[in-house]
Amino acid sequence: MTNLPMNRQQALELVKRHNTEPADLNHYLESEAVLRGLAEHFKEDVEYWGMLGLLHDIDWGTAKENVTAHLTKMPEMLMNAGFDKEFIENILSHGYGFEELPHLANKKRTERIHYALAAGETVTGLVHAYALMRGKKISDMDAKGLMKKFKDKAFAAKIHREIIKEIEKIGLSLEEFFEIAIRAIKKIKNEVGLE
Repeated sequence: MTNLPMNRQQALELVKRHNTEPADLNHYLESEAVLRGLAEHFKEDVEYWGMLGLLHDIDWGTAKENVTAHLTKMPEMLMNAGFDKEFIENILSHGYGFEELPHLANKKRTERIHYALAAGETVTGLVHAYALMRGKKISDMDAKGLMKKFKDKAFAAKIHREIIKEIEKIGLSLEEFFEIAIRAIKKIKNEVGLE
């Protein structure tokens, strides 16, 4: 992969400069953890994939009141921070296909890194919601239990399950993916308010 223009701590400070909501920050940290777990599994660049997870929604803090603006400010923010076009395009890919994002609605994911980011950042909502339902406990969560919640469409109904399923396009079963995601978030449970 490419050299990153900043280290993790600097990237985290950049995220916090534009995002202050604790729930959003939890999502970014969980996305980073899951992407790192996926990178390890696929023998990819762990720092690069983790950075994608950490920064993928950097403009959400300024866009959440007007969702169509999401991922429109991000390219400039990250370019100013020294990130290259490829990194920015990889981040844009998690918004491909969303009608709410007119500038990305007609684009399709094609690369392994695109599927990993989209599925990886989406699955965090499912894992976190399930942990909250279990009294914030993730320490003894398993993939089988998460699979049941995934199949229950009424549970965390807003989560795009079809995006989570895109992980299968890069050779992981849902259960394997859930194991990687749960294990990754367990490692940072104290940072994201879980037990």
